[in-house]
Amino acid sequence: MSQSFPQTLPSLSQREAIADALYRAAIASDHHDTALFSSAWAGEDVSMEIHDDNKRVFQGLSLIRTHVLDKVGPMDTTHNISMVRVNYQDGADTASLTATSMAQHASSGTGRDPNGTKYTVGGEYSVDLIKDEAGVWKIKKLVLNVIWTSGDASLMRPPQK
Repeated sequence: MSQSFPQTLPSLSQREAIADALYRAAIASDHHDTALFSSAWAGEDVSMEIHDDNKRVFQGLSLIRTHVLDKVGPMDTTHNISMVRVNYQDGADTASLTATSMAQHASSGTGRDPNGTKYTVGGEYSVDLIKDEAGVWKIKKLVLNVIWTSGDASLMRPPQK
């Protein structure tokens, strides 16, 4: 299922281009596409927080890739993002957005198995973005506030050694 996704799209409005940074990160997570995932982030000096039963903070793109992309990417996943609201002033090089998300997770190769282990997360994203020198919007800070979960959470835990 190797598919190539463009890192930028032509003819997007500023608001669409801002939202596209979050879409790139989500699509990349679903397809374990490191290049697309990296294109969504503003370099190494970025952060991601996941607020659920505890608060996890990942500083730096390398750590985000290790703990998020490399964990979720190989799984059978879909991230559905909706209710995107973009806060942007014309001509600015910073923006923010909020969005809701529902992400379904299954172990690699088991997504279509009706009896396979699944874990679904409903949450809300708060994202701060910047426009880079090439005019591409990128994530500076992403916070996922988990609202609800369903299924087997052990699917998301690292394997025991």
